[in-house]
Parts: sequence; C-alpha cells; structure tokens
Amino acid sequence: MGKETGFLEYGRKNNIDVLPKDRIKNFDEFHKMLDAGTRKQQAARCMNCGVPFCQSAMKLSGMVTGCPLHNLIPEWNDEIYKGHDRHAFSRLYKTSNFPEFTGRVCPALCEKACMCGQNGDAVTVHDNELYLIETAFANGYIKPNIPAIRSGKRVAVVGSGPSGLAVADELNHRGHLVEVYEREDEIGGLLMYGIPNMKLDKKVIKRRRRLMEDEGVIFHTGVDVGKDKEAAELLGRFDAVVLCCGAKKERPLPVADPGKIKGVYNAVDFLKSTTKALMKADGRDAADLVKQGGYIDAKGKNVVIVGGGDTGNDCIGTVIRHGAKSVTALEMMPKPPVERAANNPWPEWPKVLKTDYGHEEAIYVYGEDPRIFETTVKSVTTDKKGNIKQIETVKVTFKDGKLVNVPGSEKTIKCDMLLIAAGFVGCEEYTADAFLVKRSERGTVVTADDGYNIKGTKIFSAGDMHRGQSLVVWAIAEGRACAREVDEYMMGYSNLGK
Repeated sequence: MGKETGFLEYGRKNNIDVLPKDRIKNFDEFHKMLDAGTRKQQAARCMNCGVPFCQSAMKLSGMVTGCPLHNLIPEWNDEIYKGHDRHAFSRLYKTSNFPEFTGRVCPALCEKACMCGQNGDAVTVHDNELYLIETAFANGYIKPNIPAIRSGKRVAVVGSGPSGLAVADELNHRGHLVEVYEREDEIGGLLMYGIPNMKLDKKVIKRRRRLMEDEGVIFHTGVDVGKDKEAAELLGRFDAVVLCCGAKKERPLPVADPGKIKGVYNAVDFLKSTTKALMKADGRDAADLVKQGGYIDAKGKNVVIVGGGDTGNDCIGTVIRHGAKSVTALEMMPKPPVERAANNPWPEWPKVLKTDYGHEEAIYVYGEDPRIFETTVKSVTTDKKGNIKQIETVKVTFKDGKLVNVPGSEKTIKCDMLLIAAGFVGCEEYTADAFLVKRSERGTVVTADDGYNIKGTKIFSAGDMHRGQSLVVWAIAEGRACAREVDEYMMGYSNLGK
C-alpha cells in the first residue's frame, strides 16, 4: 500500500483544470498535472484494502464498477509513493497497453469502486495513471520492444480503434507478424476522429503509432476492407483475421429523412470535421480553425444536440469553441440525483448527475446548464431552401419498458444546426457481410459463447463490433482477451495475459 495513514493525512487533489474562460479559446488539453511531490501524496492515500475493489470489474445492479483491465492499482500506487516511478510504471504496463488513452478519456471505473470512496473521496487513480505513462515517455522508460523471435504466423486486424490496436500490440509482442487495416487516413478509430483534441491530443495517438511501427506492426491506412480490399484476399494471406470495426451505425433520429435536411449532422461526422481541419491547419485555436476552413461550422448558430452522453458533451465543448450563438442538449433519460441515493450504495456505479467539461463551459458562456432531461425531438421545421430553422421537442417517459411521448408537452426551439449524438446500434453491415459473419439483434458480430472466434473460421472479433457501444477501457480489455484466443488458435497454447 501507500502510506499507512495517508488516506487520513491527505485530501484528494485532482489535476488542475484550465478555467473555462481560458480553455474555450483553443483546442488544447486543459488538464494540468500536479507536481511529483503532490502526486506522491495522492498515491499515499491508497489504503491496504483486504479486497481491492478498484481492480475488480464487478457487475452490480446492471453496471460495472472497478477496472476492466484489472490494473494492479494498489501496487503501483505504493511504488509512486516510494518514488519508484519506473517500477510503478512496469506494474501498470503489465495489464494496460495504452495508459495514455485511458488516463485521459476513461470515466475511471476504478475510482468508483475505491475503498476510500465509501466514506470520503476516492484515490486519484485516473490521474496517477496518466502521471505514470507520461513520466515513462518523458524519461525514456518506453523503448521499442522488438520480438527476438518471430513465429512466422500472420494476422490481419481490420480496424485500428483501441480494440484493434490492443490486438495488434499483444500479438506483435508475442512474435506474430501483424498488419492493421484502417479505412481512415489516420489510425485510432474514435480516439482520432470521435474524441476532440481538448480531451485527447492527436499527437498522443501518433506517438503510439510510431512506437508500434518501430516494434514491427504494419499499418495500412485509407484501405476500406469490404470495399477497397476483398475479404477473400485477407483470408488467403493471413493465418487469422480479427474484425475490430467498431459500432458506428448511428441510432436514427425519430424524424423523417433527416439526411435530406440541411443543418442536420451525425455528431461523429461533426467532430471529425473539426479534428481534420485542425490537423491540416497544424494549429490549436479558433483562428487556426477558421483560417483552414472545410469543416462543419457552428459559429453564430443556435445548436441543438440530441444525446446526453460523452459524445454529446464533446459536441457542446466543440460548438462553444466555434462560437455558437446558443447550445441546447436534449437527454431522454431522467435527471439523475445530485448525491448517491440509499438504493445505490458503494461500490455500485454512482448514479449521480455528472457535470462534465462541456457543461461547465456552457454554464460559463451562456449562464446555464444546456441540458434538458426527459426530452427528445418530435419534429423538424425547415425554410424554403431545406435549411433547418426550428425543432419541436416533446417530453418522454418510460411506460412498460417502452419510451412514450407525454401529450401536451411539446415546445418549439430555434435551431440552425442539429447534431445527433444518440448513440450507436451496432456495426456497419458491409464489413461483416464481406466476411459472411452473422450479426445479432443488437447489431454485433456473433461469436462463440464467452469467446471471440466465429465458429468454424479463422475470423475473430473484438471491441464494440463484438460487445456493442462501450468504453475505451472495455475495448482494450476485449482486444487483449481476443489476442490470447487468436494466439491459442494459431499456436495451440498462449503465454499472453488475459
């Protein structure tokens, strides 16, 4: 553990956030790390738990609490406190392939299960993790780990999101020859073109790509398997093929032909356009973005976002940086309580109201929280040119397990841009169809029970394509587990961790 009395002596201190008034001027990451001395104190708060729930990934009341990667959290917190950063990092890296991603974008399931959180504030596990990986890069602890012996087995990974990267990283280190196929011009999946720069600087992804390439992984970008490249070619060339194409089929808006209405966009398309423009401009602030052009611009517009999850929040933060006139976020679910209820005890996932960075920025810019709960879009009105000009909202409620509109609750809102961030309903069909694999009613690829292999084939699937829309940490966990199964399939045994 850390210091025996650390949890009594030191209060929780998060990484320092740049104030909204300053951070909305650019697209920089805005979490600033604490100094090494304070970080030691934060690690010292880790208790000598009899059962460290932080690394458990238990499912309680339908939701998971604790780390899906089963990170050895108490061990590396102890080493941070003792000043053994290199050793601490080695313990983190044993179970986590990409702490630089989860240390930035994970909602910290570990902290929700931390014993300190039972009667006080949890240990800053998330911030400690980010400290370790960035310290490792800065101090040269991370160097290309090239396998001394190659197995001669070849694996194709289709999709380079977190699950595909985890599969590739694990199997490459095992000694197999791995090639990754990505339809976009950059690797990363939604890490690159779904999560905005201020949450995850794209240099972080490119840094990881360089390392993996130095270690032997081959990336093919701009190649759309199922369209540009035939499935039969991969099945003929490789000993195993792993499908990690995500769950990018958007949940449709309950409005007739939204694609024909000007000013209606899928949230990921909107976020992607901003990221691409910033990369081309090689800049970070709004001026660089405007100078580059070629993106979906929210400047001066009344923006309505459908969806109250992380993607909807990212859209709020992005349109504010564009200079939107107003922003409204519609959330179908009821407003959660501010504090944990008695029927939601620790260590269950805390079902409480989360005010994320985008909401904070909207409160600063517009004077109020942009979210309207238990509400969705009922209809859309356009002008003569087909441009959206207003929407009609309606209150919703759940009745007999189904979502129904509340009569008489309709309201009209000005809307020049409507962003759909209502989640995803499975993988896009064409890649799955190209490999002749079946899909479930949820739109996910059907594999063997409790496994990742499509029965009777050399095809595997992992991540959101296999699991359904989920978190980055779950995608990495799936990728690691799938890699072990692929290794066993090709070699007859595996020494890879689960």
